[in-house]
Amino acid sequence: MMTASTKLSALFAAKHDGQPSATHPYDVTLILIALALMSIGVVIVTSASMPVADRLHDNPFYFAIRHGIYIVGAIIAAMVVLNLPMQFWRMTNPYLLLAAIALLLAVLVVGRTVNGSTRWLAIGPITIQAAEPAKLFFFAYLAGYLVRRYEEVTENLKGFIKPLVVFFALAMLLLLQPDLGTVVVMFATTIGLLFLAGARLWQFFALVFAGILAVVALIVFEEYRMKRVTSFLDPWADPFGAGYQLTQSLMAYGRGNWFGQGLGNSLQKLEFLPEAHTDFVMAILAEELGFVGVLAVLGLILWMVLRALSIGNKALDKGRAFDGYMAYSIGIWFSFQTAVNIGASAGILPTKGLTLPLVSYGGSSLIIMSVAVAILLRIDFELRVDGVQAIGRGDGKDGKKRARRKKPISSNEAQAKETAIPRTKTEKNTDDEDFSSSTVEAKPATKKSTAEDEGKAGIKAILARVAQEADNG
Repeated sequence: MMTASTKLSALFAAKHDGQPSATHPYDVTLILIALALMSIGVVIVTSASMPVADRLHDNPFYFAIRHGIYIVGAIIAAMVVLNLPMQFWRMTNPYLLLAAIALLLAVLVVGRTVNGSTRWLAIGPITIQAAEPAKLFFFAYLAGYLVRRYEEVTENLKGFIKPLVVFFALAMLLLLQPDLGTVVVMFATTIGLLFLAGARLWQFFALVFAGILAVVALIVFEEYRMKRVTSFLDPWADPFGAGYQLTQSLMAYGRGNWFGQGLGNSLQKLEFLPEAHTDFVMAILAEELGFVGVLAVLGLILWMVLRALSIGNKALDKGRAFDGYMAYSIGIWFSFQTAVNIGASAGILPTKGLTLPLVSYGGSSLIIMSVAVAILLRIDFELRVDGVQAIGRGDGKDGKKRARRKKPISSNEAQAKETAIPRTKTEKNTDDEDFSSSTVEAKPATKKSTAEDEGKAGIKAILARVAQEADNG
């Protein structure tokens, strides 16, 4: 038996040695992109926050240290989520939606108000921006809904409207904070997912038109939003009033030119530009690293979004609809939030308080974005190992479904069957003795054998058969 095992190992080695090694279980490219964006964020946040940190806390690295702690927490959270199977998100997405609603309600009741907005929950030294997990939980619910009610969404108006009712409820809670930027991002992701899920075009265009009307109404009937829009259209009309932040941001972009003023050499971060390390971090990056630096960050985020959409396509091709819609939602979310953040700082869109994914300062945003990347990695991991299963112990359903192995036929018996020559009783006994010397004797029919014993006997018989054929050859 040892000889047969050695020969079988040699045959396996001869066939497989020299072949390229197996692919990585995770998407290494996606990991490197996320780490690159985090690294750029550490550098730019440190540079942009030093003047204001020195004035407020007598420590120029105050915000840089906190940002580093947030990154460690984000990596730990991502590693935890990476070990959660996608089945967890499929089963719990309705409960996650309830958790999102509870967080948004808690903010309105016991939230902390900063600059006129009530968006944060203070739990001891930890501050949570409830809108960030609410976005992720809503997208998980929406992906689950599209799987459960796919026919309703694509065939009748009722199924199309149901997720919009849920979105409307969340949007009302967000507008009470107020937080129009998050509502716009969630709305764009919702219509994008409904369109990719196969909603009818007239429904899609009607939803887009209704959404635009709603946003216009929210701007017109709120004075401070109207001032933002008018200052966006002509910021130089009031450069020291409503248009101050945008004009300072535009000056930062202008000073950056092609290759920037050099790392640490920004002038606008010297408390000329408010929120330089949070919502307007891209303006400081543009001033210090120039157009090349901005293009590099945009290229990394675009690469991540394309990877997310590619993972979503692969998931749908393999029949994993929930995983595909979840990957799509993350890709749309990242791309649209990036567009709003950079568009606001560059004067293309009205000013909105949205962070740049994985770059801006902010613990809640950084952790939730890292969790979203971990979900993408988990989806890709399950796609790579799809269909690969470990050999079970033979109990349960697998053991019942496993086919019974047939008794191997010796070479003498095969010749006897081919020539159809009847054998005597002595010949049969001789053949049985030859067979028993090279295979495991079958157990009596009266004793019920387990699937594990049958599997072991079959493996031993295969090894013996390989050895016998090698000797005959």
